[in-house]
Amino acid sequence: MPYGWLFFALALAFLAIFFYYPLYEILRLGLAPGGSIDFGGFSDVLGDGYYRGRIAFTIWLALLSTAATLAVGLPSAYVFARYDFPGKSLLRSVSTVPFVMPAIVVAFGFIALFGPDGLVNDALRSLLGRDDAPLELVGTLEVILLAHVFYNYTIVMRIVSGFWASLDPGIGEAARMLGASGLATFRHVTLPLLAPAIAAAALLVFIFTFTSFGVVLILGGRDHATLEVEIYRQTSQIFDLRTAAALSVIQAVFTLVFMLVYTRLQQRLAARIDFRPRGGMERPPRDRGQWAVVAANSLAILVVVLSPLLALVLRALQIDGGYSLDNFRGLFEDDGRSGFASASTAIRNSLAYAALTVVLALPLGAVVAYRLAARARFSYVLDAVMMLPLAVSAVTLGFGFLVGLDRPPLDLRASWLLLVIAHTLVAYPFVVRSLLSVLRGINPNLREAAAVLGAGRLRVFREVDLPILWRGLVIGAVFAFAVSLGEFGATLLLVRPEYTTMPVAIFRALGQPGTQSLGEALAMATLLMAVAGAGFLLIERLRYRDAGEF
Repeated sequence: MPYGWLFFALALAFLAIFFYYPLYEILRLGLAPGGSIDFGGFSDVLGDGYYRGRIAFTIWLALLSTAATLAVGLPSAYVFARYDFPGKSLLRSVSTVPFVMPAIVVAFGFIALFGPDGLVNDALRSLLGRDDAPLELVGTLEVILLAHVFYNYTIVMRIVSGFWASLDPGIGEAARMLGASGLATFRHVTLPLLAPAIAAAALLVFIFTFTSFGVVLILGGRDHATLEVEIYRQTSQIFDLRTAAALSVIQAVFTLVFMLVYTRLQQRLAARIDFRPRGGMERPPRDRGQWAVVAANSLAILVVVLSPLLALVLRALQIDGGYSLDNFRGLFEDDGRSGFASASTAIRNSLAYAALTVVLALPLGAVVAYRLAARARFSYVLDAVMMLPLAVSAVTLGFGFLVGLDRPPLDLRASWLLLVIAHTLVAYPFVVRSLLSVLRGINPNLREAAAVLGAGRLRVFREVDLPILWRGLVIGAVFAFAVSLGEFGATLLLVRPEYTTMPVAIFRALGQPGTQSLGEALAMATLLMAVAGAGFLLIERLRYRDAGEF
């Protein structure tokens, strides 16, 4: 593109000021709080059994969550890669719903399903004739794992099934012709070929669960605090910024290493898009056993995906044993019950911030994606560095803003603009990943042919790239809007009363007395779910042959 390096320099400047500089300030606060190198903060953290326990628990939780997600996602990946059956596209779309849901919606969905007054306990009370809650899941490790699997299952299913379906079936057929059994063919042929895709999916799930905040904060409580929750607690409740900085640096080191490995694996998975239909491995089920496998997978997806979301809707509508829209009507009464500001103000703020986030994240992500698509030696390192906002937690980002952007002319802590910038940094990696696979897959012969015919670089972009990329651009914009709408971690640290967003208002309602506040919080979470669901439908409508990494 013309002026490509200038645009990339502007993108780098934006990231340097609003992302890398705040991270540097966290590093400085952790390593040199008095102006000289001092590892006392890290010594205090690593020498304290409580903090070592938080670090170990965070790693353990991420490993458990990743293993559980792989256990659930890989069988589904096989079904989607192997079989072509009625309703497959719809089922694949339904399975993607959790990933676009804000964390606050997922947490409230599980409370509505498994909480003391949730649908499951209501059913068990009626069945067993008990007055108490027979199933105590909220506040346990099990409910966090369930929520993480619910959230990240589609990552494994999409990445692995997409790669699996593109494998040449002739390789497996050749192994079977040589006498290999089906299991031996899978173990010695298919599994080694799938290993990079499985590893990439596992790393991405590990990164997301390692930095999980809203789900752990709301469903896990103090007893299951992770690094992310502890950074928030040290910053906003204890005001120990030195300890928060040390924990943030430790978390950032982990996530940078994971992101380097992930981007290296993702480069190996990139495939050229030939824009021709391919059958691949997909075949219709041929016998009852295969139909049973497809049916079991379909039923499991519908139950796992829809149960928490349906429970949320039902609880939002339920009042005094009946059903009513009163909780939804209450959202637009300006009485301030929903938190710092009225619910209607929180809704207006969230929609405005999401629109502005799209305006910033879309050009930023497009410029970065073009630069990353140009293959070069060690380009995966640049990919990891540019994608670091995807791995660095939102809480760490908010903390960096508090300690780094505290002096003019960058002191925006009293402005709503800081929230928009934070949302942009959280959302723009999704724009990049929505475009990067398509850009890397464009056949270079198309551009070369246009150039040979006399087209300049701008015309090549307009006539060749843009017709291919426009779907990815719309998908990136929808992702940015949805991510901003549901952003919780950084916003919770940075928000002022007049700038309250929907996720923050929902969270504040948990600490307020009375059933009306909780009912309105459930109603607002339902609205968030509806908006995110509408965005997901648009993404699925525009997605080209599952291009993109999310």
